[in-house]
Amino acid sequence: MSPITHGLLSWTLLERSQTSRRDKALVVLAGVVPDLDGLGIVADFATRLLGLAETNYYQQFHRMVGHGLPAALAIAVMAGLLGRDKLRVAAVALVSVHLHFLCDLIGSRGSTADDLWGIYYFAPLAMQPEWLWAGQWPLTGWQNMAITALLLFAIMRRATVTGYSPLSLVSTAGDGQLVATLRRWRRRLTSNRD
Repeated sequence: MSPITHGLLSWTLLERSQTSRRDKALVVLAGVVPDLDGLGIVADFATRLLGLAETNYYQQFHRMVGHGLPAALAIAVMAGLLGRDKLRVAAVALVSVHLHFLCDLIGSRGSTADDLWGIYYFAPLAMQPEWLWAGQWPLTGWQNMAITALLLFAIMRRATVTGYSPLSLVSTAGDGQLVATLRRWRRRLTSNRD
Protein backbone atom coordinates (compact mmCIF):
# COMPACT_ATOMS: atom_id res chain seq x y z
CA MET A 1 0.00 0.00 0.00
CA SER A 2 1.05 3.57 -0.41
CA PRO A 3 2.63 5.50 2.48
CA ILE A 4 -0.44 7.77 2.51
CA THR A 5 -2.75 4.78 3.01
CA HIS A 6 -0.47 3.43 5.74
CA GLY A 7 -0.67 6.77 7.54
CA LEU A 8 -4.44 7.01 7.20
CA LEU A 9 -4.87 3.46 8.48
CA SER A 10 -2.60 4.05 11.47
CA TRP A 11 -4.56 7.21 12.28
CA THR A 12 -7.95 5.54 11.91
CA LEU A 13 -7.15 2.46 13.97
CA LEU A 14 -4.60 3.64 16.51
CA GLU A 15 -4.65 7.39 17.22
CA ARG A 16 -7.40 7.02 19.83
CA SER A 17 -5.01 4.98 21.96
CA GLN A 18 -2.86 8.09 22.49
CA THR A 19 -3.72 11.17 24.51
CA SER A 20 -1.26 13.80 23.29
CA ARG A 21 -0.86 15.19 19.80
CA ARG A 22 2.81 14.28 19.88
CA ASP A 23 2.10 10.64 20.76
CA LYS A 24 -0.56 10.43 18.05
CA ALA A 25 1.98 11.72 15.52
CA LEU A 26 4.58 9.18 16.62
CA VAL A 27 2.14 6.29 16.25
CA VAL A 28 1.07 7.44 12.79
CA LEU A 29 4.69 7.95 11.72
CA ALA A 30 5.56 4.47 12.94
CA GLY A 31 3.05 3.16 10.42
CA VAL A 32 4.75 5.03 7.58
CA VAL A 33 8.47 4.91 8.44
CA PRO A 34 9.10 1.36 7.16
CA ASP A 35 8.74 2.70 3.61
CA LEU A 36 11.84 4.88 4.03
CA ASP A 37 13.77 1.85 2.83
CA GLY A 38 12.21 2.52 -0.58
CA LEU A 39 13.84 5.93 -1.02
CA GLY A 40 16.48 4.29 -3.20
CA ILE A 41 13.99 4.78 -6.01
CA VAL A 42 14.95 8.49 -6.03
CA ALA A 43 18.62 7.65 -6.69
CA ASP A 44 17.62 5.05 -9.30
CA PHE A 45 15.47 7.60 -11.12
CA ALA A 46 18.16 10.30 -10.89
CA THR A 47 20.90 8.07 -12.31
CA ARG A 48 18.69 7.12 -15.26
CA LEU A 49 17.62 10.72 -15.83
CA LEU A 50 21.19 12.02 -15.72
CA GLY A 51 22.55 9.24 -17.94
CA LEU A 52 24.81 7.88 -15.17
CA ALA A 53 25.53 4.23 -14.50
CA GLU A 54 22.22 2.74 -13.47
CA THR A 55 21.62 1.83 -9.86
CA ASN A 56 19.08 -0.60 -8.47
CA TYR A 57 18.80 0.59 -4.85
CA TYR A 58 15.04 0.32 -4.71
CA GLN A 59 15.04 -3.39 -5.59
CA GLN A 60 18.06 -4.03 -3.35
CA PHE A 61 16.87 -2.31 -0.19
CA HIS A 62 13.07 -1.91 -0.29
CA ARG A 63 11.56 -4.44 2.10
CA MET A 64 15.06 -5.45 3.23
CA VAL A 65 15.82 -2.73 5.79
CA GLY A 66 12.54 -1.33 7.12
CA HIS A 67 10.15 -4.24 6.77
CA GLY A 68 11.33 -6.72 9.37
CA LEU A 69 11.33 -7.30 13.10
CA PRO A 70 14.66 -5.52 13.71
CA ALA A 71 13.29 -2.33 12.11
CA ALA A 72 9.95 -2.73 13.92
CA LEU A 73 11.71 -2.91 17.27
CA ALA A 74 13.98 0.04 16.44
CA ILE A 75 11.00 2.16 15.32
CA ALA A 76 9.01 1.24 18.44
CA VAL A 77 11.92 2.04 20.77
CA MET A 78 12.59 5.36 19.04
CA ALA A 79 8.90 6.31 19.17
CA GLY A 80 8.78 5.35 22.85
CA LEU A 81 11.83 7.45 23.65
CA LEU A 82 10.30 10.46 21.89
CA GLY A 83 6.81 9.96 23.29
CA ARG A 84 5.24 11.38 26.42
CA ASP A 85 3.61 8.12 27.51
CA LYS A 86 6.71 6.17 26.58
CA LEU A 87 5.62 2.59 27.16
CA ARG A 88 2.20 3.04 25.56
CA VAL A 89 3.68 4.83 22.53
CA ALA A 90 6.31 2.11 22.06
CA ALA A 91 3.73 -0.68 22.28
CA VAL A 92 1.25 0.96 19.90
CA ALA A 93 4.06 1.97 17.51
CA LEU A 94 5.06 -1.71 17.35
CA VAL A 95 1.46 -2.56 16.43
CA SER A 96 1.44 0.25 13.84
CA VAL A 97 4.58 -1.09 12.15
CA HIS A 98 3.16 -4.61 12.06
CA LEU A 99 -0.06 -3.25 10.58
CA HIS A 100 2.13 -1.77 7.84
CA PHE A 101 3.69 -5.20 7.22
CA LEU A 102 0.28 -6.87 7.05
CA CYS A 103 -1.03 -4.32 4.57
CA ASP A 104 2.03 -4.73 2.36
CA LEU A 105 1.64 -8.48 2.49
CA ILE A 106 -1.98 -8.15 1.34
CA GLY A 107 -1.83 -5.36 -1.21
CA SER A 108 1.56 -4.49 -2.69
CA ARG A 109 2.00 -6.76 -5.68
CA GLY A 110 3.62 -5.47 -8.84
CA SER A 111 1.86 -5.19 -12.19
CA THR A 112 1.78 -8.92 -12.94
CA ALA A 113 0.42 -11.86 -10.95
CA ASP A 114 3.99 -13.19 -10.57
CA ASP A 115 5.39 -9.93 -9.17
CA LEU A 116 4.68 -10.72 -5.51
CA TRP A 117 6.41 -8.82 -2.74
CA GLY A 118 7.18 -10.75 0.39
CA ILE A 119 8.13 -9.70 3.88
CA TYR A 120 11.47 -11.04 5.13
CA TYR A 121 10.63 -10.86 8.81
CA PHE A 122 14.18 -11.00 10.17
CA ALA A 123 15.80 -8.90 7.41
CA PRO A 124 18.36 -7.56 7.16
CA LEU A 125 19.77 -10.09 9.65
CA ALA A 126 18.32 -13.18 7.93
CA MET A 127 16.33 -13.80 4.77
CA GLN A 128 14.13 -16.52 6.29
CA PRO A 129 11.30 -16.75 6.90
CA GLU A 130 9.75 -14.94 3.97
CA TRP A 131 6.08 -14.22 4.35
CA LEU A 132 4.31 -14.27 1.02
CA TRP A 133 0.67 -14.44 -0.02
CA ALA A 134 -0.26 -15.65 -3.50
CA GLY A 135 -3.50 -13.63 -3.43
CA GLN A 136 -1.67 -10.32 -3.06
CA TRP A 137 -3.42 -7.59 -5.04
CA PRO A 138 -1.58 -4.90 -7.03
CA LEU A 139 -0.25 -1.79 -5.33
CA THR A 140 -2.22 0.26 -7.87
CA GLY A 141 -5.28 -2.02 -7.66
CA TRP A 142 -8.84 -0.91 -7.04
CA GLN A 143 -8.71 -2.55 -3.61
CA ASN A 144 -6.07 -0.11 -2.33
CA MET A 145 -7.91 2.84 -3.86
CA ALA A 146 -11.17 1.72 -2.25
CA ILE A 147 -9.48 1.27 1.14
CA THR A 148 -7.93 4.75 0.89
CA ALA A 149 -11.30 6.29 -0.03
CA LEU A 150 -13.04 4.51 2.86
CA LEU A 151 -10.34 5.65 5.29
CA LEU A 152 -10.70 9.25 4.12
CA PHE A 153 -14.47 9.05 4.55
CA ALA A 154 -14.13 7.56 8.06
CA ILE A 155 -11.58 10.20 9.05
CA MET A 156 -13.73 13.07 7.76
CA ARG A 157 -16.84 11.70 9.47
CA ARG A 158 -15.00 11.22 12.74
CA ALA A 159 -13.46 14.70 12.52
CA THR A 160 -16.96 16.21 12.60
CA VAL A 161 -17.50 14.47 15.95
CA THR A 162 -14.09 14.80 17.63
CA GLY A 163 -13.20 18.22 16.25
CA TYR A 164 -9.83 17.17 14.84
CA SER A 165 -8.31 15.18 11.97
CA PRO A 166 -4.82 14.02 10.95
CA LEU A 167 -4.22 17.54 9.63
CA SER A 168 -3.96 18.59 13.29
CA LEU A 169 -0.54 16.93 13.36
CA VAL A 170 0.71 19.53 10.89
CA SER A 171 -1.46 22.60 11.40
CA THR A 172 -4.02 23.23 14.12
CA ALA A 173 -5.33 26.31 12.27
CA GLY A 174 -5.72 24.39 9.03
CA ASP A 175 -7.34 21.53 10.90
CA GLY A 176 -9.81 23.92 12.50
CA GLN A 177 -10.80 25.20 9.06
CA LEU A 178 -11.13 21.67 7.69
CA VAL A 179 -13.29 20.50 10.60
CA ALA A 180 -15.52 23.59 10.33
CA THR A 181 -16.00 22.92 6.61
CA LEU A 182 -16.74 19.23 7.18
CA ARG A 183 -19.27 20.10 9.88
CA ARG A 184 -21.02 22.55 7.54
CA TRP A 185 -21.20 19.88 4.83
CA ARG A 186 -22.51 17.32 7.29
CA ARG A 187 -25.23 19.70 8.54
CA ARG A 188 -26.29 20.39 4.95
CA LEU A 189 -26.42 16.68 4.12
CA THR A 190 -28.41 15.79 7.22
CA SER A 191 -30.81 18.74 6.83
CA ASN A 192 -31.51 17.72 3.20
CA ARG A 193 -32.60 14.26 4.42
CA ASP A 194 -35.27 15.72 6.72
